[in-house]
Amino acid sequence: MKLYKLLAAFVVGAVLTSCGDEFLTAHATHQGEAGAEATESAILSYLTATYQPLLMDSYANYNYNHILLLSDLRSDDIYKGGGDAGDQSWMYHMSLFQIPASESPSGIWSLYYTAIARANNTVMAIDNAVGFDSDAAKARLAGYRAEALFLRAYYLHHLWKLFGNIPFFTEPLEDPFMAPQKSADEIYNYIMQDIKDAETAAGMAGSEFPLYTNGSAKQARANLAALYMLKARVVMYQNDQSKFSEVASNMAEIINSGSYRLIDFDALWTGADANDFTPESIFESNQISDGKRDWGNAWSGCGTNLPAYISPNELSDAVFCGGWGFGPVRQATWDMYEDGDVRREGSINKFEDGTYGPRFQNTGLFQKKYAARTALRSPIGTVDLNYPNNLILFRYAETLLNYAELVGLQGNAPAGGVSAQDCLDQIRTRAGLGSIPLTWENLKAERRKEFVGEGMRFWDLIRWGDAQTVLTERDDAHQSVRTFDPSKDKYLPIPQSEMSRTAGTGEFELRQNPGY
Repeated sequence: MKLYKLLAAFVVGAVLTSCGDEFLTAHATHQGEAGAEATESAILSYLTATYQPLLMDSYANYNYNHILLLSDLRSDDIYKGGGDAGDQSWMYHMSLFQIPASESPSGIWSLYYTAIARANNTVMAIDNAVGFDSDAAKARLAGYRAEALFLRAYYLHHLWKLFGNIPFFTEPLEDPFMAPQKSADEIYNYIMQDIKDAETAAGMAGSEFPLYTNGSAKQARANLAALYMLKARVVMYQNDQSKFSEVASNMAEIINSGSYRLIDFDALWTGADANDFTPESIFESNQISDGKRDWGNAWSGCGTNLPAYISPNELSDAVFCGGWGFGPVRQATWDMYEDGDVRREGSINKFEDGTYGPRFQNTGLFQKKYAARTALRSPIGTVDLNYPNNLILFRYAETLLNYAELVGLQGNAPAGGVSAQDCLDQIRTRAGLGSIPLTWENLKAERRKEFVGEGMRFWDLIRWGDAQTVLTERDDAHQSVRTFDPSKDKYLPIPQSEMSRTAGTGEFELRQNPGY
């Protein structure tokens, strides 16, 4: 069985509990007395609790709000699928840009705000630390701060991309346990401040917050490369050109470190222990099938239900097992690959008629990277909720393509002697293909081919300004008729439950996003 290495030696003094309507409440289970002195053991408990939500989003607050699937659902790579249009109808409406506030994914909202509250508690504990007198202890404390700030920025950046104009808070809240809403641009600034402060802390931490952690006791924890990758995603999504050169230098630092490299594409996605924390993985969530998550217990356990969710129903296959048939891959996604591109069969399973039960929007094509595999079925508990597939949140291929775009196409000066064309060539070589010129058309195509099923495509289309053209379609055969409205569809509506809860509270009353 895979060992759970996420802060494994630490005393876990916090558990996730359902937040219900009080998503901003700092619950007693994971909050110490404000201003109280905090020992290293207490700080590690807080930090452990802050990592835990990485393991929970596939069944967030009893909602199927997995962040990768949520991010891809509005793209041109997959359909909604499932039993029929009414099976998880909110997903269908979301895929068509027709989701009402009453169906907006509240599970991820609740979970990530719980995570932010936990990060706040960790930072507060670090501010009141005792017993860190030696230089080595001070370096450890700075490393804990860098981790907590990274995690807060990571969770916040997802809420920012999904909902745009959202509340934010950095201290424990008092009655009525609410925080003022901020504009999307203000949220961007908060994320960047946390990233900046985390970099400062990393500089003080030295080897306690290294660039590379794979193969060490810290391999499931955030590192400096993950912090750089988060900065790249946020800055590039915001199109903040004033920081492009800085981000390009960060990418060059990762590349020149020699710590990361591309590996065999198939080896990234088997879900087996031997393929966890590979040299290509920069940051991943460490799932295990401990059998604790159940239909009536969404807030404990360390497995994921994403594999069951995206696998075909009633499948008969020697390697892969059946699931629920959500997120079928579009035929155009299969067709976009060149002959010989190993990423096609590495990203997409193609099953023949008669080997599975066709469901809504069936194409015969299914996501492979996190597919349910017979060898990984949990021997205990509810199988579909407890797969052990680690989720790779940042990987080196994105580093290379970020650099290629920033330097080769956005006009930033080369950094560290790294060639933008060579970065693209490395991606193509690993795919089994030859070199092509670094152009916008080619770069966009390579990013799409590389990251199918990894929650990247929709956000890329948004930041490039391509969403309206690419995502507006009339696909009657698959009941996918939709029009992307750039004035509305960049963001989801704020969940109606939160709108209702804050109504009439003055400065805390949430304003709905435009168009909903």
